Amino acid sequence: MEDSESIKRSRRGDVEAFNFLVGQYQKEVLNFAIRMLGNLPDAEDVCQDSWLEAWAAIRRFRGGSFRSWILHITANNCRDEFRRRKKRADVPATDILLLSIVDPKGDTASHHEIVNEVQQSLLQLPYEQRLAITLREFNALSYDEIARVMRCSTGTVRSRLNRGRINLRNLLRERGFDE
Repeated sequence: MEDSESIKRSRRGDVEAFNFLVGQYQKEVLNFAIRMLGNLPDAEDVCQDSWLEAWAAIRRFRGGSFRSWILHITANNCRDEFRRRKKRADVPATDILLLSIVDPKGDTASHHEIVNEVQQSLLQLPYEQRLAITLREFNALSYDEIARVMRCSTGTVRSRLNRGRINLRNLLRERGFDE
């Protein structure tokens, strides 16, 4: 079944068709949320909220990329989670679950350490820069797709990516990682 057919059927209330879409994008959405939030429990909560929100709003889906649409919903829910954290002043310690970026062929311990340092530094970036970098580098979205997710121009995406990469590079240098 293809996305377009699943979306049509989902709009008519077909739960199985929507579950097909969930199956197609669930891992990517969870990985995205983990990278944005820095821990699995919050990421799982945000993902669950995002899928429920998507199901409730599927009839209003205007077409285009379902992937961009669900990532946009998830990005908004991640932002809401950050706002709740600020109000509670309760930012949990980062416990990164690396679902898809550890290379089992390489030196796993060393690779894990590097990936963890990148994740720690990524979490220190301003939200919009972290969002742009995560969507580009980990989700491989095009600039146009990122602009749709972030609801901004491609020029703004380019700017946020550039500033985010510079800031990330500087943070990694501070942590002892040179290019």
